[in-house]
Amino acid sequence: MKFRNNQPPPAGFQLAPMIDVVFLLLIFFIVTYQLSDYETELEVSVPTAEEGATSTRGYLEELVNIRSDGTIVMEKTIYTLDELQAKMERLARVNKNQPIRIRGDADTRYQAIVNVIDRCRKAGIWNVSFATQKPQPER
Repeated sequence: MKFRNNQPPPAGFQLAPMIDVVFLLLIFFIVTYQLSDYETELEVSVPTAEEGATSTRGYLEELVNIRSDGTIVMEKTIYTLDELQAKMERLARVNKNQPIRIRGDADTRYQAIVNVIDRCRKAGIWNVSFATQKPQPER
């Protein structure tokens, strides 16, 4: 006598949901990469240094661009020193260890960079770093 098995056949590995997740992750990383590139000021040519040149940006790091004429630019908006200090105070209230990266142009007067650092310190920001680039090889 032959008995019938009413169990369905074993299900195989489902690839469609996994492919959907991979595409969503890919879209997420492409969009966030474009947003991080949006904040770099193209008119700023950072100075060169053998050590400390990093191309990666920290998770919550804010970029402060200082053009050669001393103009302060953040998120494609021009700020005065007072407006910058107010923004830094708001950032410091949200995150006590808020990292700031200063991208000063190679031709910027040192006083303009010191003014930005001073306003960051007055606002309670202590985690300040400076952007540099690696020297170009000689041809």
